[in-house]
Amino acid sequence: PCPLCCPQLEGLCSFLQLSTCPEHLLVCFCSWLLALTPDLSYTSAAILAEHLFLRRVLSLTQPPSRHLMAALASFCSKYSQPFCRVLVAAVLQEPGEGAEQTKLVCELVEECLEPNCVRLVLSQVLEVPLSEKLLPVVQAVLGRQEVLPPDLFDLLVLTLCRQAPAFATSLNYAKLVTAVLTMYQSQVS
Repeated sequence: PCPLCCPQLEGLCSFLQLSTCPEHLLVCFCSWLLALTPDLSYTSAAILAEHLFLRRVLSLTQPPSRHLMAALASFCSKYSQPFCRVLVAAVLQEPGEGAEQTKLVCELVEECLEPNCVRLVLSQVLEVPLSEKLLPVVQAVLGRQEVLPPDLFDLLVLTLCRQAPAFATSLNYAKLVTAVLTMYQSQVS
């Protein structure tokens, strides 16, 4: 994108108040975005993902509305890579429990994201300190039964081994290790 495009898009998003527009309008807006040709650039899609969804998702205290879920699924169907880089990364790094955000990421992993983005989510999880909050996300990734590249699989196993003492009493951790051992038994030595 040209150097002027990003500031102009940022300004337009602010002017249109996209971060606070009614959720039912998000669905219409995302449908319109998907119909654009040519496709949005990575940078433009990332800016839009931030303005359309970031504040809404980080402030969730209950399950997202069907309008918000429809808009998220719609946007992810075409722009999942920038979406993951902006939104999923922010959710993973958010301190605290973030139960609704974690559930949302799990649902997106299970139902919306392409295989390469599922692997991206796993790599993002493994970049931050593993916590009880993140274990369901890893479980959702494994539930997709995607083939993991050897380096990502090795990092997963190494992380699980290093973190074992911290999760000595965690049922979620035990389920996760069991899933890894079951699904990837030929690769675990």
